[in-house]
Amino acid sequence: MNAPLSLRADAPPGMHMDEWAARQQLAACYRIFALLGWTEMIYNHITLRVPDSATGGDKQFLINPFSLHYNEVTASNLVKVNLAGEVLGGSPHHINPAGFVLHSTIHGGVGGAHCVMHTHTTAGVAVASLASGLSQSNFYSAQLHGMVATHDFEGITIHAEEGPRVLASIGSKKAVILRNHGLLSWGPTLPLAFAVLWTLQRACEIQLATQSMGAPLPVPEDIAAKCTRDALQFDPQHGGGQDVFDALVRQIDRLDPSYKN
Repeated sequence: MNAPLSLRADAPPGMHMDEWAARQQLAACYRIFALLGWTEMIYNHITLRVPDSATGGDKQFLINPFSLHYNEVTASNLVKVNLAGEVLGGSPHHINPAGFVLHSTIHGGVGGAHCVMHTHTTAGVAVASLASGLSQSNFYSAQLHGMVATHDFEGITIHAEEGPRVLASIGSKKAVILRNHGLLSWGPTLPLAFAVLWTLQRACEIQLATQSMGAPLPVPEDIAAKCTRDALQFDPQHGGGQDVFDALVRQIDRLDPSYKN
């Protein structure tokens, strides 16, 4: 979950360098989501665990301040919270309860979930609202064979009692379709969570386009399984999404590097 070295700079007084690096990486990701059009006004969330080296092992994570657009998120205004929902570090900002409940459930209950991403894109919500769900019928969905979990819609995620059912639905699958709701991914690193979500998003976009023209052509099970085995973007030994994330960070740096502040 280390941020690229290019993001590192002097941390503010009293802040561990590893927390500052995590803050810069997460703030860059919010700007990338805005660049890609994966925003929903001031709603939705990307969260990242603060490294154990900075917390002493306590489970704390960073989340966007509620009321700010993703283009306004910076390393310093991200809010640090614990699994009890307590704001740490004296932040003046408040957080969205719906985001905290869902993300804290996954950070606290899924081993290795250091980063959690959730979107309400048009294509994602559309596919999540289909009775048939994600269709194994294109280049991208074929790379997610056996990797996608689904969770039935129970309303706005502000009730903690839904947590155990969310965890049971997810299991160990890093790509999640929240029925009638949207898309979610998690991963041991932010770039890997991003690579999974990007692939799921592209699969939904292409499915939406295909079904507007007619019935999709299914990808056979054995071919889809082979595609997933061959999709090296998810393999940490081949970068685990770091290269594509770094390429997008370079774009953000050229447009507006204020996220680092």
